[in-house]
Amino acid sequence: MTTKTSKQSTFGPLVVDVAVPLGSYYLFKDAFGMSTFAALAWSSVVPALRTVWSLVRERRTNGLAGLILVVNVVSLVLSFVAGDPRLMLAKDSAVSSTIGIGILVSVALGRPMMTAGMKPFLIKGDRAKEAAWQRLASGRAAASADFLRKERTFSVVWGVALLAECVARVVGAYTIPVDTMVWLGTVVMAGVMVLTFLVSGALAAGPMAEMVAAESAPEAESAAESAFEAEADTASQDVGLQVPVEVAVAA
Repeated sequence: MTTKTSKQSTFGPLVVDVAVPLGSYYLFKDAFGMSTFAALAWSSVVPALRTVWSLVRERRTNGLAGLILVVNVVSLVLSFVAGDPRLMLAKDSAVSSTIGIGILVSVALGRPMMTAGMKPFLIKGDRAKEAAWQRLASGRAAASADFLRKERTFSVVWGVALLAECVARVVGAYTIPVDTMVWLGTVVMAGVMVLTFLVSGALAAGPMAEMVAAESAPEAESAAESAFEAEADTASQDVGLQVPVEVAVAA
């Protein structure tokens, strides 16, 4: 029950802030046949409400919801651009560049945005790993400095990769035949995603997973020792109660 609740509380914000707006955009555009402008406008409702809710109730900005809202607003503005097919291809990279800039700004502010997406895959709902993550992130563990450096590296890799993908698609839009760039843009995006997963995993996520596992091991051993001691105390109390009873029966 605890593991299930932990996973829901961790994945919930990602689903609401990212998956719902993006999924609703394609649903409105492809399934319902809405225009790009209408699909972007309707898919912006959830992140807009989430951003306002965070400001009013929690007195803080919801980073993921705010970023998705900014991306949608930028796309809404650019959706008015029409006529030049190369410009239409180039404007598609605005999403990548906006997200990339947002991620890099979050690193500069000391709140790496990509951590929210990485953390669930490292702790997997394990309470010992969750506690280990908190100690590492708060600076209370011996490996905290290295852990925080890897955390920033993970977001920097993604931010730089998305900006690089933006540049590549803009250059391609104006140097490669339009018919070729229509499908090549998707290939470039997929290739960048795969490469970024590999690089960010090797430079940051992998080492962070090892640090979390190492930090959680002593806590797991301590919990096992505490359980063993509790069982031993219970057993000794039972023996202590049985002896007087046996003596009384013998008498």
